Amino acid sequence: MTRPEHVRRIDALVLIDFQRGFDDPWWGPRNSPQAEENALRLVAAFRQQSLPIFHVRHLSTEAGSPLSGPGAAFKDGFAPQPGEALIEKTVNSAFIGTGLEALLRKQNIGHLTICGLTTPHCVSTTTRMAANLGWPVTLVHDACAAFARNADVSFDNGPGFAPEEIHRAALAQLHGEFAMVVSTEAAIDRICSRAL
Repeated sequence: MTRPEHVRRIDALVLIDFQRGFDDPWWGPRNSPQAEENALRLVAAFRQQSLPIFHVRHLSTEAGSPLSGPGAAFKDGFAPQPGEALIEKTVNSAFIGTGLEALLRKQNIGHLTICGLTTPHCVSTTTRMAANLGWPVTLVHDACAAFARNADVSFDNGPGFAPEEIHRAALAQLHGEFAMVVSTEAAIDRICSRAL
């Protein structure tokens, strides 16, 4: 027996900052080279189930930022299709200064699947705010990535951090409190099983 439509929790995918500017060498080395491929697999799964997708992009206000001008464009395959929402932000959180929260509530979104760039910055900040605003979040670890930019900063003369270390540490801080961190396969299985 299916639940009445008005009490169903609709799942949505939030794609964060899959933009050309993140291909700039300025960021330094990164981990998770398969992140874009996995994110596009999520996109395909959500579209196949006719579930909402929210495309977030960062429009930097800093002069010379890789995420301004041509760098603000989406990477290949990540542009919104008709009917999919475009959210433009200028800070780390996709909820600050945007209409994302209102759109999610208007569309009766009950669960968010999040992935994107970069894990310790816009992905983490958006995930934390989504949870604080009341949404259960699935965060897809292998569809996110971190960079080495500022990884050599040390406040205690200790060693710097590799991108994979930064990525894993950010995920560890989120898992179980702000989100459930899962693989692409697990996220897709979840979406497909809900359609049965």
